[in-house]
Amino acid sequence: MSLETAEVAHVLLALSVLLVAAHLGGYLFARMRQPQVIGEILGGLLLGPTVLGELAPDAQRWLLPTDGATGHVLGAFYQIGLLLLVYLTGTELRARRHNKGQRTIGFVTVSGLVLPFGFGLAIASAADTDELIGPNGSPTTLALIFGMAVAVTSVPVISRIMMDLGILQSLFARIVLAVAVIEDVLLYVILAIVLGVAQADDGDGFGLWALLAVDSLPLAVVYFTAVPLIFLGLLLWLGPRSFSGLTRSRINVLEQRSPLAFRLVVVFLLCAACTGLGIDPIFGALVAGMCTAGATGDKVVASQETLRHVSMGLFVPIYFAIVGVKLDLVRHFDPLFFLWFFVLACLVKSFSVWLGARAAGESHPAATNLAVAMNARGGPGIVLASVAFGAHVINESFFTSLVLLSIISSQMAGYWLGRIVAHGKPLMPPAPGQPVDEHEHEPHESPHATARSTSQ
Repeated sequence: MSLETAEVAHVLLALSVLLVAAHLGGYLFARMRQPQVIGEILGGLLLGPTVLGELAPDAQRWLLPTDGATGHVLGAFYQIGLLLLVYLTGTELRARRHNKGQRTIGFVTVSGLVLPFGFGLAIASAADTDELIGPNGSPTTLALIFGMAVAVTSVPVISRIMMDLGILQSLFARIVLAVAVIEDVLLYVILAIVLGVAQADDGDGFGLWALLAVDSLPLAVVYFTAVPLIFLGLLLWLGPRSFSGLTRSRINVLEQRSPLAFRLVVVFLLCAACTGLGIDPIFGALVAGMCTAGATGDKVVASQETLRHVSMGLFVPIYFAIVGVKLDLVRHFDPLFFLWFFVLACLVKSFSVWLGARAAGESHPAATNLAVAMNARGGPGIVLASVAFGAHVINESFFTSLVLLSIISSQMAGYWLGRIVAHGKPLMPPAPGQPVDEHEHEPHESPHATARSTSQ
């Protein structure tokens, strides 16, 4: 269980280099008012085979090995960073009810989710995409990943962009975030189904599914569809009240001694529960975030902020930096495929959202702004890529394209919205005949505008 002194020094050096690269990249992008996650990934890209590997391949392999003691420790940091990122994302997935915008939210949710997902399934089925499948994947799982990649919107990235622009309290932001919350929840449900079916089809099951020893793909589909939905429903029903009650209980010694430790135990136990059920632990991390987000009390809120700072200062930047290290734009990047995939994904997603907004009665400029904002894939798109690649459902080339799609689409959304706000234009100008909402013409300053968002 212990490491040699030289191995400890190697691990500390690798972690230090990754942290410096990630935070430096994030700082530079923040100064440019761009999503910090992009800078963190690019910091890792410089240390990976794309840049350092081309300039000094032996040094790159020594500094960041994929095996041995250092490789295993970095892998553990990567997995913990992923779980904490998904947990913090879950804390933001709290639907807020507003009287305004309900019609637009409904139309955009249906049109902006169903149409892109269906189009992605159709393209993956019609096009020759077999070379994108990983060792544990299949045409079905690839089609689902393809559909999710086209349809997903990032809650953390787009909320950070709107926070920086001072419009987080506007009607525009409420509509975007309400729709994105629904999309992100469905993303993780479908991802749990895909991963479960993939490991069942490969015969490499774990937890309850492995104990059942069922060798039937249709039953696997039923199991890995029903179990995540039941788990999500039960936890959303009982979880928030149970967590709030436990935080106030006098017999909860762990909460009294360290609220942060109690919160981490909740996250890890729900991840372990998912593993016991045979579904991916990231689903447990998401549900843990959704269950603990509404708890009140000074100590509870302080522990959440402490966990956020620790995660965003250490584990999550290392996760994003390692994502960048994994990108190999020299040997595992198909520019032609990425070009048509990127254009189709952005056009289909944007047009679907625009169509839903117009059907809801929004003006053309308002529908266009909503379409561009909801094209940002950010953190969830990167999680989708890294988890699917880690489970060997997709190959390295598709992983690279998915990460680049998330990066560039987020960059586009930030630039577009920043340009609109900088010119003093309303993000949701009314359609002809509609009353003018004066509050939508001025940016609103968020009280947390200086805080760092969950996944930037």
